[in-house]
Amino acid sequence: MKYFLSLSAVLFLAYSFSDFTAVQKGYTPQELRDLYGSGNQSLWPKPHLFDEAKEGFQDIGVLSKPEFPVDNPYSEAKEELGKKLFFDPRLSKSGQISCANCHDPELAWADGRRVAYGHDRQLGTRNAPTVLNIVYAKKYFWDGRAATLEDQAKAPIENPVEMNFHSRLAVKTIAKIKGYKEHFQKAFGSDKVTEENIVKAIATFERTIVSPKSKFDKFVSGEKDALTDSEINGLHLFRTKANCINCHNTPYFSDQKFHNVGLTYFGREYEDLGLYNISKKNEDVGKFKTATLREISQTAPYMHNGLFPNIRGVLNMYNAGMPTEKRNRESQLAPQKSKMLEKLNLTDEELTDLENFLNTLHSYKYKMRAPELPK
Repeated sequence: MKYFLSLSAVLFLAYSFSDFTAVQKGYTPQELRDLYGSGNQSLWPKPHLFDEAKEGFQDIGVLSKPEFPVDNPYSEAKEELGKKLFFDPRLSKSGQISCANCHDPELAWADGRRVAYGHDRQLGTRNAPTVLNIVYAKKYFWDGRAATLEDQAKAPIENPVEMNFHSRLAVKTIAKIKGYKEHFQKAFGSDKVTEENIVKAIATFERTIVSPKSKFDKFVSGEKDALTDSEINGLHLFRTKANCINCHNTPYFSDQKFHNVGLTYFGREYEDLGLYNISKKNEDVGKFKTATLREISQTAPYMHNGLFPNIRGVLNMYNAGMPTEKRNRESQLAPQKSKMLEKLNLTDEELTDLENFLNTLHSYKYKMRAPELPK
């Protein structure tokens, strides 16, 4: 009996150890290349997900064909009109600020500044995100305050810190420009200039600004030599040990949810309560929309406040678990950092691999010329 028990214990330990070893087994560079570069996503290793991230989760991959809303379908004439309006500073009170000031095609459709400046050189409080691939977005602005891209297009025109123009006056200004009449006629079947048609045209143009396939897209579609070993290891870290996949998922590389990553600066300079300003729910203090990572190497500085000048700085902060804000903890509005943030213990080599992978999400190189504006 004693012998039987001892043998059972040995077998149990042997089984347990072999199972543990299988779970902990790493992948060789070639194995990772074969799995991720197979063109078959079902072969990929399972991502490391927190429960909070599982609802609505979709893995990263190739972007689908852009879709336009039923109430604002695409037409070439509407795109062309929207392009002109996007670059036209006459939509601002000063006649000097256009949408392209903050979303410059020479700067990956962002502006390269910590925060944007607008009317009378006033500084905003948030970083201007790129409009590249905005067609795939479902929430707009860092705090999600716009329900549609058309609503988003209207907001900067009326914002006193940005273009500082009442929409009614903006409509009058554009309507006085004779050269616009034929463009509105072609786009909408009427030369009448309306606020609705202005924002519909701008939104249509913005939806056409889409990245071509990146090195990442080519690799996961089956081009196994498209990425280096370091980039592939970075991809694997992204989906596993580094936990990036929990927020930066879907082919858009954003879950389009709102999270507190410890950068509320509560009670200090740079304080920004984020989603709370819209929802007025205490649990939303310091939550911001997850930014897309496509073209991330071209859109510095980073985060909602633009305080991080380079990717490595952001990765170092996430590796440390991001800040835990300790001031004013007795306040009802004391921010609560996402529980998905934890120390990652990534090595310098792993951080380099992760950064190298993020660089593979860049593909947009075309620098669009500003159009000739109607007179």
